[in-house]
Amino acid sequence: MSGAPPSAATFEALAVAALNRLPEPFAQHLRDIVIRVEEFADAETLQAMDIESEWDLTGLYHGLPLTDQSVWSSGDMPPQIVLYRQPLLAEWCETGVALEALITHVVVHEIGHHFGLSDNDMHTLEQQVI
Repeated sequence: MSGAPPSAATFEALAVAALNRLPEPFAQHLRDIVIRVEEFADAETLQAMDIESEWDLTGLYHGLPLTDQSVWSSGDMPPQIVLYRQPLLAEWCETGVALEALITHVVVHEIGHHFGLSDNDMHTLEQQVI
């Protein structure tokens, strides 16, 4: 890899592009999803998830899954997907997998949490988006 690593703005653009490729009926439920890019997960997040190294978390879904929402959830913050830039850059360098594919994988996995999907369903959805 030569030059500067991709910026947080590039990560966000790739994540939004992955969201935009999701088929219906998923797409209609994703208008309010917020994408954030941070360098690493904070210590509190890592501890809550029982993850020892900040390098081991590439993304995280924050929010109430669609399957648990109701009309009484109206005061909640919108769901968010956080991408952790440094761990994703490390995985990109270590694996040689295209950055767009890595980000798409993480976005689909985190969206799967929003919809309450199984790992198998997430894999199938990812194949439709790539």
